[in-house]
Amino acid sequence: MKFSRTLFSSSLLMAGARAFSPTRPAGIGRNSRSLGINSLATTASRAFSSSPLNANVLKLSDPQGELLDQVDVFIFDCDGVIWRGDSLIPGIPETLEQLRQAGKKCFFVTNNSTKSRAGYKKKFDGLGLNTVPAEEIFSSSFAAAAYLEQTNFKETNKKVYVIGEVGICEELDLIGVPYIGGPADNDKQPDMGPGGKMEIDEDVGAVIVGFDRMVNYYKIQYAQLAINELGAQFIATNLDAVTHLTDAQEWAGNGSMVGAIKGCTGHEPIVVGKPSPLMIDYLETKYGMDRSRICMVGDRLDTDVLFGTENGLKSLLVLSGVTTEEKLLSPENSITPDYYTDTINDFFVESKTAAS
Repeated sequence: MKFSRTLFSSSLLMAGARAFSPTRPAGIGRNSRSLGINSLATTASRAFSSSPLNANVLKLSDPQGELLDQVDVFIFDCDGVIWRGDSLIPGIPETLEQLRQAGKKCFFVTNNSTKSRAGYKKKFDGLGLNTVPAEEIFSSSFAAAAYLEQTNFKETNKKVYVIGEVGICEELDLIGVPYIGGPADNDKQPDMGPGGKMEIDEDVGAVIVGFDRMVNYYKIQYAQLAINELGAQFIATNLDAVTHLTDAQEWAGNGSMVGAIKGCTGHEPIVVGKPSPLMIDYLETKYGMDRSRICMVGDRLDTDVLFGTENGLKSLLVLSGVTTEEKLLSPENSITPDYYTDTINDFFVESKTAAS
């Protein structure tokens, strides 16, 4: 599959005034450098009863009537929904095939920025999901590049400093935006001896922070100087607290990398991954979809479910990833999906039971 710059055609990216409007997290002050973008998170709360369990959340009991008859398009998160780490969740290929046979469109939206869309296509193929076309896959690395194109960053003749892996770099290559950092800085160390000083490229106009398994002090200091001294934009692919590097345990997510840069700059990032409306605006514009007939399916409350509730979509939480039933039903939880279930395999549990 060839990935060309036409993927970022502005005629497809524009979705009215909201197109690619990123998320500013709750708690940002008026003096924050974040392009004046309003927070989605501040309007996420709903009213709940004082019951020990949250009675407003329903477990999916009639998949056909409650979900399948009401939805034309499913948007799936990947980690914790389709796979865990590099392990495919059992039954997923069959479930996706049944959805397609039922005439449903499927898209896959991940906050993981370590791969480009082309890289994720290879992962899908490697897990046996080779019927998923590249056009159905969207990563936060793609979202970061799309945001830069939408805001005409290339016309500034500035560069991007990347904290992240090859996925961000590949997406920036596709739109012709120059960058430095990323994997090239994995082994660098700053001079911290007497009089030591780090010199940075004066042409850096943006810092993109994505998940980086080789993050180091050199990268953090470079980003700090670019943002604090050069006034570079601070862009985060996502704020996920934890991620699934393996299926054995949870691992610190991109929120830890972003937190380091927030801590040393005092600035809040422009967030382009879920729950930002960027990717749903893109899909709506390109495919002319009715939001009321779209369901976001994910394993995280603060990204996946919030992405659905804040953008006019139906939402369903699965318990196959990071969120437990106890956390979902806790009276402290203020983010509610329309339904929840164990895995997406429950969509066709009756037909699978009959077949066995």
